[in-house]
Amino acid sequence: MILRPVGLEACFILADLHDRAFERPWTALEFEDLLKSPGVFAVLGEAGEPAVEKGFILCRSIAGEAEILTLGVDPAARRRGWGAALVEMAAGLATETGAEAMFLEVAADNLAAIGLYAATGFARVGVRMGYYPHPDGAKDALVMRRTLNS
Repeated sequence: MILRPVGLEACFILADLHDRAFERPWTALEFEDLLKSPGVFAVLGEAGEPAVEKGFILCRSIAGEAEILTLGVDPAARRRGWGAALVEMAAGLATETGAEAMFLEVAADNLAAIGLYAATGFARVGVRMGYYPHPDGAKDALVMRRTLNS
């Protein structure tokens, strides 16, 4: 398992992984725009020779707070520790920038992701009603928080 920070050069890789992991994938241009924003960083997870991308995390850390913008793991690599490893590395990088807490929103019906975040130290702190658009009707998001620098 190799985890490494990446930048604009990885936009197409991040978009490809996002496409494999989500119903509504983000484009390389969306990743590029985000990565150009202040405080935004990405970590890519790879394995094997030659390296094969298994997952990524995209975060923003600014003004003492960090946020997980998106986390994606290739469906074929799920439940093998990639998500937790990416969260831990991102938390470490956010701590280095001075963040004292990390937040995220997760679909209230995404039990696997909620379990991952709970296992990595996040606790539910709120709900955003109708946060995620969906063809069957908007879905609620749980807001979760993890204390850093403790």
